[in-house]
Amino acid sequence: MGSQSVRYIFVIFLSLLLSNCKSAKVSKQLEKSLTSNFFDHQFTGLLVYNPRTKDTIINHNGERYFTPASNTKIFTLYTGLHYLPEKVPAFKYTVHQDTLIVKGTGDPSFLHPYFKDSSALEFMKNYKAIKLVTDNYNNEKFGPGWAWEDYDRYYSTERSAFPLYGNVVTISNTDDLDTYPKFLKSQTTYTLLDKRRDFNANNFYYKLDGKTSTEVPFVLDTTIVKALWNDLLPNRVEFIPYTTAKTDQVFYSIPTDSLFKRMMHVSDNFLAEQILVMASSTISDTLDADPIRKSILENQLKDLKQKPKWRDGSGLSNYNLFTPLSLVQVLEKLYAEIPRQRLFNFFPAGGVSGTLKNWYSGVDGPYVFAKTGTLSSASTLSGYLLTNSGEVLIFSFMNNNYNTSSNKVKEHMQAVLEYLRDNY
Repeated sequence: MGSQSVRYIFVIFLSLLLSNCKSAKVSKQLEKSLTSNFFDHQFTGLLVYNPRTKDTIINHNGERYFTPASNTKIFTLYTGLHYLPEKVPAFKYTVHQDTLIVKGTGDPSFLHPYFKDSSALEFMKNYKAIKLVTDNYNNEKFGPGWAWEDYDRYYSTERSAFPLYGNVVTISNTDDLDTYPKFLKSQTTYTLLDKRRDFNANNFYYKLDGKTSTEVPFVLDTTIVKALWNDLLPNRVEFIPYTTAKTDQVFYSIPTDSLFKRMMHVSDNFLAEQILVMASSTISDTLDADPIRKSILENQLKDLKQKPKWRDGSGLSNYNLFTPLSLVQVLEKLYAEIPRQRLFNFFPAGGVSGTLKNWYSGVDGPYVFAKTGTLSSASTLSGYLLTNSGEVLIFSFMNNNYNTSSNKVKEHMQAVLEYLRDNY
């Protein structure tokens, strides 16, 4: 062996040695931070993984189960990417003479206050008669473990087969009280109370508290659904319990990526729930999110080392249980399967967008692209971290059972991730 070869081998050996020493130092410091007095009074898990070197930098309770809150949406994103096409399937249909027979697919974008997509409505206007099938939805309107007292809050909107206006009324007060849809203005009044809607009736309230607008879920009873459809297409829509007609054609609406991005950036629970409902429409005429969750776990995610307890699409349920390791495994799959620019666009960017706009800002741009999660005594963050040395790390940081403010938890999480950014 020549002297040049020996020198080359020595340089490689030395660089690996230095790299391992650096990684060990970082791991030791991270472990020290997570056993400090602050984290000692709560249940914390952190797993950080380098997908390039396949090294685990730290595994602190990474195989323990936590309440994930909205980190659940990472699994929903993965499911949507595997089951849904490039454009959202708005509804299934067939045409019989001059009658359009329609089955809902769970598309949440139909006249949604953010997307304001009316393409499906314009298509329907071409027909004199529309028969809307009502028997193809097989889930409860609320998810298991959701808090009943959240009934009038946007983040607890009812799920359905054919959402209208995002299943909410948007109430605003610029020059005068206004609603979207305008049809519900007659059922909306001012109030001095915090209540936004009657418990089980579609009487809505707007409190003058400085907010320009508020979104209030409506009760999806037969009366309001028929009234809203009649307002859109007067005397054209008939509701039928079932049909023998083969509704095998599909009308598509907005790009699916725009739905994923909105769900992830603002942590939209309603969109997350409906994405799983829509995913079920691609394999069955019966809309049911439960078999879809089971299918993705038994097939595309069958290699997860810890199978999660996964009960809804949004993470609103306290029954959900995930480990940091399972979240990192799914994030690694996404990183391998989706081009980086497209993938990172789905996630809030630190200091720039969505739920991370006020956190994790970097001097040279965002260094964290991740999904937040917040419930009572649960604060989680999972995604991708860019180090100053140019590495992309995958991490899941989960905190449960703390008795302090979530902002205090976030401040300590940010300090840990900043250290990782600067020193790895």
